[in-house]
Amino acid sequence: MTVDRLLPTPEAHDLLDLTRELITRELAGKADDFEARGEFPREILRTLGHSGLLGLPYPEADGGAAQPYEVYLQVLELLAGSWLSIAEAVSVHTLSCFPVAAFGTERQRKMLPDMLGGDLLGAYCLSEPQGGSDAASLATRAVADGDEWVVNGTKAWITHGGTADFYNLFCRTGGPGARGISCLLADAATPGLLPQPRERLMGLRAAAPAQIVLENARVPRDRLVGAEGEGFAIAMQALDAGRLGIAACAVGLAQAAIDYATGYAKERDQFGRPIGRFQGVGFMLADMATQVSAARALLLAAARLKDAGRPFSIEAAKAKLFATDAAMRVTTDAVQVLGGYGYVADHPVERWFREAKLLQIVEGTNQIQRLVIARSMTG
Repeated sequence: MTVDRLLPTPEAHDLLDLTRELITRELAGKADDFEARGEFPREILRTLGHSGLLGLPYPEADGGAAQPYEVYLQVLELLAGSWLSIAEAVSVHTLSCFPVAAFGTERQRKMLPDMLGGDLLGAYCLSEPQGGSDAASLATRAVADGDEWVVNGTKAWITHGGTADFYNLFCRTGGPGARGISCLLADAATPGLLPQPRERLMGLRAAAPAQIVLENARVPRDRLVGAEGEGFAIAMQALDAGRLGIAACAVGLAQAAIDYATGYAKERDQFGRPIGRFQGVGFMLADMATQVSAARALLLAAARLKDAGRPFSIEAAKAKLFATDAAMRVTTDAVQVLGGYGYVADHPVERWFREAKLLQIVEGTNQIQRLVIARSMTG
């Protein structure tokens, strides 16, 4: 099904056409093989970067495309509808470029063209084995030693871990709590920065994360991003935008599941007619379509607030919560529409069902989103 998109400029229409062309040329037919092998598609990400899709919301002066977030998120949606591991990788990389783009020194910002152009892939190291949702309690510590920071600790669930060219390391340089956290920009070749074997995931196996162990890792002092103690604020600002990215991935995945289930329901005959004409299946498809339309509207409303320079944090939390919950429901129902065939790997709904679950967890679990929303209501 073709989604009717209201786009702000003719250029945005061209960008979505380019995205569809790249999907057909570079992504189509490759997901199952890469996912089965658990191989990260680094060269595909490089190709997308060289085509301009890894720097869409960043200024042209930095090597980006100066696109509104409203447009960038619709590109992500299209990518997710084809291959979620690619879309999630684009979202995480875009998130990983934010600290340098928004807070970097003039010297650090010289890296942005390569970051946004796809030659340097980024990773965002906030979570830890004992502290995911409670990011302010992170234990990784950086101690100043002459012209370097000496970093010790472990980061967990790091997308692009072991594949990235640069790592945003959120670590403690001061006392307890959020105000003691800083952000360091580390190269992949940093001595003592040790990627571990990738996690074995239920879904998104091509983009599986890894722990990053830091054993006396030495990062130059001039790789401090922003002011010392400003790291937690940088992390939270990045996550607000990152939640919109995950919501867009959820919408794209759910739309793909609807399209596939609808096509199946039109072709599968039982009791003398297509199963889509039975109320039990037709009503299910109607509910699926309504949930995805609502999720897309909520997502784009939050994006327009961001584009207008207005507060959007709470709306981002709502969009992430609703869209990822909707994706889980829709992919579950898509499996049900296909019946037994939905449970076998011959049909993609089985993979989409497994992948949807992760979206309810990453960039802040949906329980955290509810906490954020509730606090904004109750003060």
